[in-house]
Amino acid sequence: MNPVRKLIRYATVSAISTATSLTVLGGLVAANTVTAGWANVIATAVGTVPSFELNRRWVWRKRGPRSLLAEVAPFCALSFTGLALSTLAVSAAAGWATGLGPAARALAALAANVTVFGTLWLAQYVMLDRILFRHGNDAPIAPLAPTERELEAA
Repeated sequence: MNPVRKLIRYATVSAISTATSLTVLGGLVAANTVTAGWANVIATAVGTVPSFELNRRWVWRKRGPRSLLAEVAPFCALSFTGLALSTLAVSAAAGWATGLGPAARALAALAANVTVFGTLWLAQYVMLDRILFRHGNDAPIAPLAPTERELEAA
C-alpha cells in the first residue's frame, strides 16, 4: 500500500471530522448554549463517529464487524485523550476571551481546539497504522481518482 496515499486519506478524514467538530463547537460556544468545556465534549463526540468509520473503512480498508474491545474502545480512548487536553485548552481560551465578545470567545475556543488536536494528529496516525488498524494495512487501496476504465464504464 502506498503510504503517501494513506496519509492523504488520513488527512482528508481529519479535515472532515475536524470541520464537523469545529462547526458544532463554534455554534455551541457562540450561542452560549453550554459551557465551552461541554461544547468541546459534545463536538468531539460528534466528530469521533465519522473519524472512526472513515479511517477504519477508507484509510485502512478494514471490513467486517467492528470489534468493540480491539477497535472502538481504543479509538475512543485516543480521541478522548485529545478531548481531555483540548477541553482544558478550550476552557482556558474561552475564559481568557470572555470580555472580548461572543465572536472572539468562539474564535479563541476554536484556535485552542485546533492547536491541541493538530499536535496530536501525527501521533494518532502512527498509533492507528502500527497498532489499531495494522491488520488492514496489506489490503489494496483504491486510487484517489477514477481509472480510465471506470470513466468509460460510467
